[in-house]
Amino acid sequence: QEVDEKLVSALKLAAERIRSFHTIQKGNIGREFGELGLSQLIRPLGLVGVYVPGGTACYPSTVLMTAIPARVAGVKEVILVTPPGPNGVVSPPTLVAADIAQVDRIFSVGGAQAIAALAFGTDSIPRVDKICGPGNIFVVLAKKLVYGVVDIDGLQGPSEVLIIADETANPEYCAADLLAQAEHDPLASAILITTSSRLADEVNQQVEQQLKGLPRKDIAAESLANRGKIVVVTSVDEAIELANLYAPEHLCLMVDKATSYISKVSNAGCIFVGEKSTTVLGDYVAGPSHVLPTGGTARFSSPLNITDFIKFINLISIDEVSLKQLAPEASIIARAEGLEAHARAVEKRL
Repeated sequence: QEVDEKLVSALKLAAERIRSFHTIQKGNIGREFGELGLSQLIRPLGLVGVYVPGGTACYPSTVLMTAIPARVAGVKEVILVTPPGPNGVVSPPTLVAADIAQVDRIFSVGGAQAIAALAFGTDSIPRVDKICGPGNIFVVLAKKLVYGVVDIDGLQGPSEVLIIADETANPEYCAADLLAQAEHDPLASAILITTSSRLADEVNQQVEQQLKGLPRKDIAAESLANRGKIVVVTSVDEAIELANLYAPEHLCLMVDKATSYISKVSNAGCIFVGEKSTTVLGDYVAGPSHVLPTGGTARFSSPLNITDFIKFINLISIDEVSLKQLAPEASIIARAEGLEAHARAVEKRL
């Protein structure tokens, strides 16, 4: 009742698309199989904790982008921790998103202490199997400290966008997407790599012009001053080579025949193809989770997805024929490693 009907409707649309994408993903990732007495079993995690930043702002989109993939994966219970606002209560949009995402329980607590509570459990907050969701530096470091006690989705740092553009790109769009990233945080990184000196100048002018009317212009200006760049290169291939080295969270291809370059991208959290595919749609309503690897970790890690919420169990069921075939070889290897009890344990079955 406290949230605007249009926002509720928008959140429901986003939830529908997020659920649809991850349902399709679930059908195309892991499947159980069994052959020759060897099987792979798939089990969802039992209890997942989702951390959503709060306090000075609310992020209902983060609730949807973390809790819904967990639900689609079959997680039995999803709990949400989020700090209260200045008035001492959790923001209504966050609560609405939690309802839409079918969160089971909500705890009004934030910061490193919330991560500790999820990892170790308290009298009121249960210990979880995995912690997901972004936060400030204290939350991220807390997640790093408790990894091993519980699983974590990753160490998401300040947001990043890298735009690759040629002379066909729209400078207004490029500037708008750079600013959309820069307004997140003074530590956010907004970079343009272009093959056109003219476009570089036009984007620079557009950034200055569009910055003036932004409510968070001080944050965006600090981000651009400290971590923003416009780089001119000789070719799109050179730009992609640099992008692969940087491994950005968001990679935008605003170039002619953009789809032809997708195969050359090896390191990115999410690729946005063409000028219509702004990162903002990925943040809210496109479908894939917006929880993406940052800080170059896209070299070896993936966006939040179904596999974050399932585990694989190996199953071995050996019959008499297989035992006679495998036991002598196992005992040979065991004795080579100096493990006589291993060798005897398998030989007793012959």
